[in-house]
Amino acid sequence: MKRLLTGLKPSGELTLGSLIGGIKQSVEFQNNYDSFIFVPDLHAITVPQEAYLLKERIRKNVALYLACGIDPQKNTIYLQSENVYHTNLSWILECHTYMGEANRMTQYKDKASKKEQVSVGLFTYPILMAADILLYSANFVPVGIDQKQHVELTRNIAERFNHKYGDTFTIPEPIIPKIGAKIMDLQNPTKKMSKSSGDTKGSILLLDSEEVIRKKIMSAVTDSDNKVYFDIEKKPGISNLLTIYSSLSNKSLQEVEEIFKDSNYGYLKKEVADLVVITLLEIQKKYQEYVQSGIVDEVLDHGRKTVEKIAKEKYEEVLKKLGLGRF
Repeated sequence: MKRLLTGLKPSGELTLGSLIGGIKQSVEFQNNYDSFIFVPDLHAITVPQEAYLLKERIRKNVALYLACGIDPQKNTIYLQSENVYHTNLSWILECHTYMGEANRMTQYKDKASKKEQVSVGLFTYPILMAADILLYSANFVPVGIDQKQHVELTRNIAERFNHKYGDTFTIPEPIIPKIGAKIMDLQNPTKKMSKSSGDTKGSILLLDSEEVIRKKIMSAVTDSDNKVYFDIEKKPGISNLLTIYSSLSNKSLQEVEEIFKDSNYGYLKKEVADLVVITLLEIQKKYQEYVQSGIVDEVLDHGRKTVEKIAKEKYEEVLKKLGLGRF
């Protein structure tokens, strides 16, 4: 069975975008792949974090994964920071990555261009992401459109290492969902719905109350012509609402356009809100059950034991080929 690896950074509260663009696909994939799901908590500290909030979000994220349908019997679930081989391999991969490649990474370029204070960790974290993937010989990595570049970097590093030292790393392929890969902010539908932004008016959090969910969707920014159809350039707000409905209803965008072609914006928003509320209230009910059960620690303990063995073997293989250690 081919191996699939994915993770969601605990740098903020999980959103509807996290569910549609990431978790939902993982639920679908878990029956067809040897699935590894991790919390990339080391990636979160590339920007300052409050320690108590980060610790809380790590456990919350795992409970939400489970509540959203991630089956611990079908997935290996673990924390990145509990396995030292991630950072150990990352250093070796940094020594096989060119400055020009790292400079081209979008998140670093964006922050550097704004003259913001940028940590070295933000510059090198795509290489840590490469280590996350290559340690486990992942064949496939589900990512959003904005993360595809990082998988391409991983492929480049792996191919370079394999060419120099012999067949060592599996070359991963990105998987990008056709619908819902990028859910946009409800107040600014030209930017991605963020889980780390300080302003959550445009983001629906997975643990938002029904009242808050409905208020956010009903106040979503649209346009003035009151015609419902999908056009990202001309109608980004309406297109975002149609994408949300399409993703949660498992209907194609064409089917959804047909459903709402004669509707006004108010009706569209109400229907989207109803569907989001039904989806998230069910998740929230299961989340509370998982939080109170103590299963989170059981799942993470099992995952840590499993991945430590796999990662150790791959890391020691790399050391031998480099002439490091006493092997």
